[in-house]
Amino acid sequence: MAGKRKKNPAGSTNGYRGNVLRVLGALKVAAADQIQRIGALHLTFRHADKETPPKRKQARTASHTGALSDMRKHGLSENGGSTETGDSRRHLTTKGLQAASYELRRPVTEMGSTARGAGSSGASHPMAVNETVIAMLRPKPNMAVAVDPPHVQAAVDAPDGIGIIASYWTEVSLPATGTWNAPGKGGAQADIVLTAPQDQVPLLFIEVDNCHESAEELADKLEKYARFFRRKVKDTDGKERPMWRTRWSAPDTWSGDRTHSPVLLVFNRLGERNPDRTVPRLAELTRHLWQGERQKGGYHHYDGRIPIIATGLGNLSKHGPAGPVLLRFGRDHMQPLREAIGNPRRKAADARAREEATARQEEYQA
Repeated sequence: MAGKRKKNPAGSTNGYRGNVLRVLGALKVAAADQIQRIGALHLTFRHADKETPPKRKQARTASHTGALSDMRKHGLSENGGSTETGDSRRHLTTKGLQAASYELRRPVTEMGSTARGAGSSGASHPMAVNETVIAMLRPKPNMAVAVDPPHVQAAVDAPDGIGIIASYWTEVSLPATGTWNAPGKGGAQADIVLTAPQDQVPLLFIEVDNCHESAEELADKLEKYARFFRRKVKDTDGKERPMWRTRWSAPDTWSGDRTHSPVLLVFNRLGERNPDRTVPRLAELTRHLWQGERQKGGYHHYDGRIPIIATGLGNLSKHGPAGPVLLRFGRDHMQPLREAIGNPRRKAADARAREEATARQEEYQA
């Protein structure tokens, strides 16, 4: 024990250091509070009996704070400033990113930057990105190590989120020119890229706006997405393919159409702009990017179009991606994520066509 204390004076365990590496490897910069809510949610329930919120927060984040302290001693992590609330922002060093690549099972070349200095000005945007990941992920507590079973059970029984922390990438360049490692001008940078085929979300791009950007600025960003989606390069077999397919995989067709991958806009009400006004204007400015062609069966074809969906961070955090809180441009009602990115009318029309074909075949055979 003495030897371990000397090596890790804060007394951290491999498990909590692994938590930190996985979360910071995906998010780039985060507070101990966010790391704990993703990596060890059961600690929230274990320390719920403390007298005040600050004491509860200190108790539930103590294990990860200790892990961060030991990792800083080993040159794996650094402090990156603090926010208005005084929370220290942590990020990995280059050495830490290499260690995180093993935890996340992804190439070092896809780990991104160290996010040095991201917390020096409050880091309001990276923190909103992190809260969006938590809202989508909806981590569940570990019943085997938790206390207060009734409250923990309620959290376990809540609707599931999408993917695991290794399903998320942040600050991902989408080059319209140049290469993946050396992007040129005219491209976009996705706040979040989500790949969770096990949850019927093969590929989803997420943009987080703190309500500082105008509809015109957001439309320009979506135009850059369109440029990236249209770009084709030669793959390793010498055949030309969309550039994004050389890095990520998704079905050749999306709900029966060759649409581009969907983009989710998450609005966080910090700035002066009202998303209730921004979204209608943005939908009009980008109509040529998302509007499908109506077919006789009452559904739309979306070949070459981008499914664009919008939601608020507050509603997403409260209800999760399984709640009816997402609005797809061109539709007049809120839907859960899987319905919003899909084409249910086309799916229903295809099912009817198959049933009619089967009936005709049976009648012919009879």
